[in-house]
Amino acid sequence: MNTASLFVDVLRGGHVESRHAISAAIIDADGAPYAAFGDVARPIFPRSSIKVIQALPLVESGAADALGLSIRELALATASHNGEPVHVETARAMLARVDRDETCLACGPQWPGREDDRGRLHREGLRPSRLHNNCSGKHAGFVCAACHQGMDPSGYERVDHPLHRQIAAALSDVAGVDLADAPRGVDGCSIPTWAIPLEALARGFAKLTTGVGLAPDRARAATRLIDAALAEPFMIAGTGRWCTDLIEAFDRRIYVKIGAEGVYVAALPDEGLAVALKCADGAARAAEVAIATILARLTGRVDDPALARFLAAPLEDWNGATVGEVRAGEGAEAITAIVG
Repeated sequence: MNTASLFVDVLRGGHVESRHAISAAIIDADGAPYAAFGDVARPIFPRSSIKVIQALPLVESGAADALGLSIRELALATASHNGEPVHVETARAMLARVDRDETCLACGPQWPGREDDRGRLHREGLRPSRLHNNCSGKHAGFVCAACHQGMDPSGYERVDHPLHRQIAAALSDVAGVDLADAPRGVDGCSIPTWAIPLEALARGFAKLTTGVGLAPDRARAATRLIDAALAEPFMIAGTGRWCTDLIEAFDRRIYVKIGAEGVYVAALPDEGLAVALKCADGAARAAEVAIATILARLTGRVDDPALARFLAAPLEDWNGATVGEVRAGEGAEAITAIVG
């Protein structure tokens, strides 16, 4: 495995104004290291990038089938969405399948991500609800999984709740890590989050992508969830969001998912590869350009006009004029050298 440094630069007037350090691990179909940039052994909190893993009990328990969850609803269970009307109503419908409502959700209220949707709530004299939370689909999935299995969903966000023990076991199995000694914190939506090595995160997504190293039922559940996200990319993020737009730009053949604080994962089923990356300073703008650059080079589409805005994200002034860009800097050539 080759190891190199990778940076994303912010350019203004052709001058590097800021520089973001990126760590990234690329793992092949057999779970072997394919390429690495920066420190991939350091544990990082994957945050929302692992929502597919967190949704595995929803499918594996039989809840998804018993409740008749649609492809759209399964996609929302893996989402970090904008809180647009379709996201809100889909989460509400999921809860209705087990005769519950938003008061069951532990994620807390959150203003929608888009100004238009926030403005609509203001005009109607409303406050945001828990259904507007970007994690409401995931939490609705938790409630559905718990209720289907006869668990009291109250306290499902606690690390000792039976459902969360299932989620922790799934993460441990997929990533191949012992969570007993892993640093643990609380995510923004109030559930536990464990820090795991970036290379373990990538290896886990290689398993999810190919099924290699997973029990058959788990492999099928993972494929079903990833396929749902690829079929309904709007549901996992929304209008103007990088995940949704990048999946569309790659013709729904590549899965990508953001995690807070500059984390991204990607699955490339055709290539049998998976990627996990972390921007050291937590900047989403750098993580976005980095994941797009790696994916473009892994698929040989670096010169594809459809990807131009992802590879060189424009900086605009308040008049809408382009005054700079965010793009991969030092180390970008190494990606090409590594992947051939």
